[in-house]
Amino acid sequence: MDQFVNEVPGAPFENTVDTLKSGNRDIKVTGIVTTMFPTIEVIQKTISAGANFIICHEPSFYNHLDETEWLKNDDVFNYKMDLLKKHGVAIWRNHDYIHRHVPDGVLTGVVARLQWEKYFDKKENNVVFNQPVSLQTLIGEVKTKLGISTLRYIGDLSQKCQRILLLPGAYGGRLQISTTSTKKPDVLICGEVSEWETAEYIRDANTKGQKIALIILGHVDSEEPGSVYMAEWLKQKFPGMKVMHIPANNPLSFL
Repeated sequence: MDQFVNEVPGAPFENTVDTLKSGNRDIKVTGIVTTMFPTIEVIQKTISAGANFIICHEPSFYNHLDETEWLKNDDVFNYKMDLLKKHGVAIWRNHDYIHRHVPDGVLTGVVARLQWEKYFDKKENNVVFNQPVSLQTLIGEVKTKLGISTLRYIGDLSQKCQRILLLPGAYGGRLQISTTSTKKPDVLICGEVSEWETAEYIRDANTKGQKIALIILGHVDSEEPGSVYMAEWLKQKFPGMKVMHIPANNPLSFL
């Protein structure tokens, strides 16, 4: 934990969600698992693999701050905590630090998975293709490379897309809209939206004649490559340690 934090400009942060959610700093690490969400299934796979340290990107206990007092009588929470305690599994959330790492570990992982490194402007979060592609072609490429079976979009499938604004995860409607307004991409690719915010802005923009598309990947699918980045970082820094990435996967099914 300290070695990663020490690489982040301005760290350690006074206010951060990147704390231990279970376990303690003094355990002897037998193996490390990286993942988006430390689901019960991921914890079970971690135990089966002989590992005892999970580095996740998102909350363990269903809220951003991982507050647990409100869950103390909940069966699911208690089952999860008992499992962690029984097997001595520690969980550290790496959200704020990996995003402030240079480069941003999540964006770097996503861009690498999409094989867009040569098109990516790290300062602008922009992807600019040498030649425009249709929205339909772009959606197909994204689905294939990120392993997404279905996704949601707004736009004309024949629209040509050259400038892409890439905002994986949940940036929030105001930031998604203001950044789109400033940078004026052909398409915004994001993890998730509040449907009454960004989606409505994109709909109105198209109605007024602005050709702009929206591709919604889903939160897990849009940021899971960041946990792969973390696993690769660990393998480089701790070559003798057993490290593996266990994907949390999208919990939603579609009919």
